[in-house]
Amino acid sequence: MSNKEILLVEDNPSDVELTKRAFEKSGITNPLVVANDGKEALDYLFAAGKFKDRSINNLPVLVLLDLQLPIINGLTVLKHIRNNPLTKKLVVVILTTSIEQQDVAAAYDLGVNSYIRKPVDFIEFTNVIKQLGNYWLQLNQTLPASN
Repeated sequence: MSNKEILLVEDNPSDVELTKRAFEKSGITNPLVVANDGKEALDYLFAAGKFKDRSINNLPVLVLLDLQLPIINGLTVLKHIRNNPLTKKLVVVILTTSIEQQDVAAAYDLGVNSYIRKPVDFIEFTNVIKQLGNYWLQLNQTLPASN
């Protein structure tokens, strides 16, 4: 679909592997960068820590963000993304097991683009990933890159 990276922020190794397999099965060929916690995600986005040599202007085309993360939770990551002029318009999709109404409401209050509950079944999960990829990576009109 593109060579633009997708940032997957997920601390569960099984869910990371499941997502990678679902991307492959769905034909989504974008490079997948994995951050295992909220701090690592923010470091990646803002070229800090172990990502300090990365270009801060090379943002992912899509961020898939779990909520229950170690160090910094997903809602706090989302808040940082939306509060920074460089990242405030990034496409962020919450991909989580939580269907708590307060989580859904908080995510939308903070400006998430979409909130998707992770299906448990692999075939259903693959279908969700394929639809997500079709919409956010092919159909959705993104903002032109700023220089």
